[in-house]
Amino acid sequence: MTKKRILSGMRPTGPLHIGHLLGALNNWVDLQEKYSCFFMIADWHALMSEYENPQNIQKNITECAIDWLSCGIDHKKSVIFTQSRVPQHLELAMIFSDITPLSWLERCPTYKEQLREQKTRDLATYGFLGYPVLQAADIALYKAQIVPVGEDQMAHLELTREIIRRFKHLYKDDLFPEPEGLLTKTPRILGLDNRKMSKTFDNFIALSDPPDVIKKKVSVMITDPARMKLTDSGHPDICNVYSYCKIFKPQITSDLYKECIAATIGCTDDKRRLADIIIAHLELIQKKRKKFAADKKQIQDILDEGAKKAQDVASDTMKRVRKLVGLG
Repeated sequence: MTKKRILSGMRPTGPLHIGHLLGALNNWVDLQEKYSCFFMIADWHALMSEYENPQNIQKNITECAIDWLSCGIDHKKSVIFTQSRVPQHLELAMIFSDITPLSWLERCPTYKEQLREQKTRDLATYGFLGYPVLQAADIALYKAQIVPVGEDQMAHLELTREIIRRFKHLYKDDLFPEPEGLLTKTPRILGLDNRKMSKTFDNFIALSDPPDVIKKKVSVMITDPARMKLTDSGHPDICNVYSYCKIFKPQITSDLYKECIAATIGCTDDKRRLADIIIAHLELIQKKRKKFAADKKQIQDILDEGAKKAQDVASDTMKRVRKLVGLG
């Protein structure tokens, strides 16, 4: 039986962090055993927000690939490639942009959220408004049937489905399957400041952070705001440090909960313990990182190989598309 195909990706806009590990990478490692996976480093999408300062994009592409490989993404099982190395992404996006009503893009909740969050960048651009069209092209180009998403991304995936349905209606062809969202249960993890973990807010622990940096970051985490003194009874359910412990070492949380309620452990000690837990959790990943980072040619070879495989699939798709729209 032919495996169903998955397309997923990340933007190379900075270091990958533990939110990426928990929210996507651990899941990707499992998915590559069951599906035909295409994992894309989405540099065109990165340029949409980083166009004023693009100098780090190439470095971030390499670092992103290193992180993926270190976390267990296997280039022998999955196709790992850089989006801009496959020109058909933009070709299909152009065709999709011709058939996508402007109102569909203006109502996109992710677009509105990004405009609110990105205070340091001018995102009121044609390219950024149209990024869901490019995402639809990313998915359709490989005829992906499955897209791993969180619940907050389902509306975005539905826009892809609407664009594909409109293409089918206009050109009377079933070339593109309507992708289904694969909802993944991932632990909800806030940033160090209790806001959404984001590179924009710089409130994350990177997969590449050395132990001393992790200890420093954890030391400033917000804990229980209602606990003013060591002798005060704690409230673990509202403490972000406790929520991290539940994720990274759940076997200790029962005792930790009791100690916090009884005020037999202080927040400072709790942070020290959490830092050690996270350092231990990332130890193997960071060992692999050092090996991959020491051989940049291997990384480039893997990306070259992935680009060739992706181009082969994309080229076949676009031959059919060009005929359907009268350009072939």
